[in-house]
Amino acid sequence: MPGTLPLSGRNLTLGRLRTALAGDQRLTLTPAARTRIRASRRRVDQLRHDPAPHYGINTGFGILAHQRVPAADIEQLQENLILSHAVGVGDEVPAEIVRLMLLLKVNGLAVGLSGVTERVVDYLIRFYNADALPIVYTKGSLGASGDLAPLAHMVLPLLGLGEMDYRGKRLPATKVLKLLGLKPLRLQSKEGLGLINGTQFMSAYAVHCLLRIQNIARTADIAAAMTLEAARGSAAPYDARIHAARPHQGQIDVAKNLRQLLKGSKILPSHADCAKVQDPYSLRCVPQVHGAVRLAIEHARAVVETEINSATDNPLVFENGDVVSGGNFHGEPLAFILDYLAIATAEIASIAERRIYMLLHGDTIGDLKVPRLLMKDTGLNSGFMIPQYTAAALVSENKVFAHPASVDSIPSSLGQEDHVSMGSISATKLLEVVKNTETVLAIEFMCSAQGLEFLRPLRSGPGVEAAFAEVRRYIPFAQADRLFHNDVQTALALVRGEQIAAAVQRAAGKLF
Repeated sequence: MPGTLPLSGRNLTLGRLRTALAGDQRLTLTPAARTRIRASRRRVDQLRHDPAPHYGINTGFGILAHQRVPAADIEQLQENLILSHAVGVGDEVPAEIVRLMLLLKVNGLAVGLSGVTERVVDYLIRFYNADALPIVYTKGSLGASGDLAPLAHMVLPLLGLGEMDYRGKRLPATKVLKLLGLKPLRLQSKEGLGLINGTQFMSAYAVHCLLRIQNIARTADIAAAMTLEAARGSAAPYDARIHAARPHQGQIDVAKNLRQLLKGSKILPSHADCAKVQDPYSLRCVPQVHGAVRLAIEHARAVVETEINSATDNPLVFENGDVVSGGNFHGEPLAFILDYLAIATAEIASIAERRIYMLLHGDTIGDLKVPRLLMKDTGLNSGFMIPQYTAAALVSENKVFAHPASVDSIPSSLGQEDHVSMGSISATKLLEVVKNTETVLAIEFMCSAQGLEFLRPLRSGPGVEAAFAEVRRYIPFAQADRLFHNDVQTALALVRGEQIAAAVQRAAGKLF
């Protein structure tokens, strides 16, 4: 039986999310969170007939904030808000990210400052636990005023509107509600605004991508070590003293990983007295480049973990009854780190592609020769020339995606919302960078495994040998040209499934 993930609006971390997602844990609310939600709702109910204007409770939205809405129309106001804002376009958001949107919205509401009813939160929990996922679209959010369009699509099924992916089938929301034994809700005052005013679209992408980037960082160290061995490079640049002289923690950790991965190598001493003086930067500077990426990851993790435990809608309903309008929906903190992560992750692909290119030159050290293009009978065969083309194309595409979206802003709502983060664009393009980088690493593993074969019977240490063995379980040595597309897809599955990293750590110990 799957476990549970109690949501409190506090203390949700990337590590807890990784465990919950891997174990398909079910969501629950802590008793304290339920108490806060009920108390916040009572304060909103007390304002229903208040003659004073309260934004989103008895007024219009955006530029219409100064227009009062009669008490009799307050529920219709909330439904109109969802209908008018569900204008998403583009591709559908991947199901695993929609699930995160539901989870993070529940956790944001659990903070207890949003004024929604407990019933609304329970519906969202039910959707998550039943794998009933609203159809949401990738484009339409400006990353301020919250992720309005995507969250409106996420909320439509509460009203019996829109479509859902229910256990792999696309169905009308009305049918899914019936299958779950639920009736469409009639939203009450403030609830529509509390549901769609927030940063859960950006946050869900940030969480999803960060979990994958953490794997990319560790896997990239393994790929670099494997390529260094195949290229008969030097481990001297990973000497701990070098990195103590410039003690960035990420750099120190990567150098430790590389020393651990190369420990016990029989290849390294075999060419200790060769004529090479220094390796190219793509080998020599792995700790400095990969380490800088780790610093970006750590910075992003801290920002994301703060964000996912925050109330990011507007207005907020405080314990003393104050309803205060602010700007916690503005996605600038997320937009910055999403752009930063795109730049950092693109650099992993960039240096990996350079290692691939270097490896294709082969070498002629001693009696064991690594042939050019990693294949003996070239001319008749192209060898691994064209997989490098693919890596180069992906790296170049990453350069486009790495341009920061957060430097742009277009005013909306007739100027009321005159500065926005565009963090939603940062989010969706980051996912493309992540996918491209995983693929470049897959190609590097293909090439480095091929290169190591020419150095047999010499062997590397347990870490690199474990990575090599995992690749060879699924991808055989290439004597001649074949359909390398299939090999790329196989290697990509190994990278994304974290199989290579798991195999290496079983053999050589835990990596940083």
